[in-house]
Amino acid sequence: MNPKQMLLGLTASAFVGGAAALGGYKLLEPAPTAVPAATVYPQVRYTSTMRDAAVASGAAEGLNFVKAAELVTPAVVHITSEISSSPNSAGGNGFEMDPFFRQFFGDMGGAHGNMQRAPQVGSGSGVIIASNGYIVTNNHVIDNADKIEVVLDDKRKYTAKLIGTDPTTDIALLKVEATGLPAVRYGNSDQVRIGEWVLAVGNPFNLNSTVTAGIISAKARNINILRRKDGMGIESFLQTDAVVNPGNSGGALVNLNGDLIGINSAIATQTGVFEGYSFAVPSSIVSKVVDDLMKYGTVQRALLGVNIQEIDAALKEEKKLTTLNGVYIAGLTKGSAASDAGLKEGDVILNINDVPVNTSSQLQEQVARYRPGNKIKVTYVRSGETRTSEVTLHNTTGGTEVVKIEDAKSVEVHGATFKPLSSAELSKLGLDGGAKISNVKKSEFRDTDIPEGFIITRIDKNKVRTPQDVQRYLANLDNGGVLIEGTYPDGQKAYFPIGRY
Repeated sequence: MNPKQMLLGLTASAFVGGAAALGGYKLLEPAPTAVPAATVYPQVRYTSTMRDAAVASGAAEGLNFVKAAELVTPAVVHITSEISSSPNSAGGNGFEMDPFFRQFFGDMGGAHGNMQRAPQVGSGSGVIIASNGYIVTNNHVIDNADKIEVVLDDKRKYTAKLIGTDPTTDIALLKVEATGLPAVRYGNSDQVRIGEWVLAVGNPFNLNSTVTAGIISAKARNINILRRKDGMGIESFLQTDAVVNPGNSGGALVNLNGDLIGINSAIATQTGVFEGYSFAVPSSIVSKVVDDLMKYGTVQRALLGVNIQEIDAALKEEKKLTTLNGVYIAGLTKGSAASDAGLKEGDVILNINDVPVNTSSQLQEQVARYRPGNKIKVTYVRSGETRTSEVTLHNTTGGTEVVKIEDAKSVEVHGATFKPLSSAELSKLGLDGGAKISNVKKSEFRDTDIPEGFIITRIDKNKVRTPQDVQRYLANLDNGGVLIEGTYPDGQKAYFPIGRY
């Protein structure tokens, strides 16, 4: 579901749950621009305690917040995204509004009505990372957007081109046609320490160029907010107590040198606004995702192929383990990278390339830095003995090659033509690959009810990222049947059994 739909769902759920809900986590949805002026600026109160503490600390002068703020603020932009009034545009991620929600918010169209909606407009933040106009933001800031506008700190306005997105990390890359722009340098999020001062820069509540300060409260935090049906969501957030709110999405989290160490993405909240903690995608993940989108047009996701369980005292006792460190391998995917390297169920992974991993998020973050075909060193314990194996990482289809979307070619299979998706289509539908079918009526698929333009994302249990995947998985169609999974151009999912059953 897109961010605005998520907000509707959470709001309506609050009516249902009432006091029974203890709060949760929330992506920083783009702040709506069409709101009454009275609600744009939050009420501000000061107390003598707060004021005296600030004066006594001498923090602003002693820690030089001014230097970092002056460096970063010109490179943080205001982003507005517009989703068209198409009745089916809300279906981009397969979301269908519950009838109960429609009682509160009206029928949004789609499969349940033909009412035209006015364009939905939201705003968030972005960070210029290259002087020639590349801007990083959150995927949920521009999700399903038909038009993206960027306003610089000096008020210049540009229409942005979407280069690519990665819903698994909630990162998107934009490009504006400009040169000589102020840009933020990448910092090393690995070197960030708990307790270190940081600044958050963004546009909360449409308050442009807002700077707040806080400390790093925790690292490698998994809050289970990037939920995906394919289980590919990667969360290893930096947790801070710097104040961020809706509209800060995609803004910068920087150290006192002004180096980018994270992209602000989510908050812990019971009310929908900041209540103490915020979460940012670390720069180690951001830089890799951006590099992939620039080079390949899609993120090269490397997989180890293990199901892991974090170790506590109960699991240590149950499995007779010799350590509380590391993560326990509860299962392996057949033919996975880990399996090929000789790892087994019951092993305890201690390190990835000599970096300790004691939680699932730490393991995810380390593997997410690499591409299919890269080799990593995995240190693990088996039966009390410490071992090391070199593992060649796989891609999502089980191979070791990287996939360039722009290099994918159309293919003909059983008379039908399968075409690769453009970056814009991938972004709008929240996909990392697929193959669009055409010439159905002239093919052997003419009696299957598969429509022209249907996008195939999976064949049986095999993920489809390019037309070549379709060619490979349907090569022996005459020998049996398969189940095709995919999506219509408006985002609604469907399944089609084809072949002989």
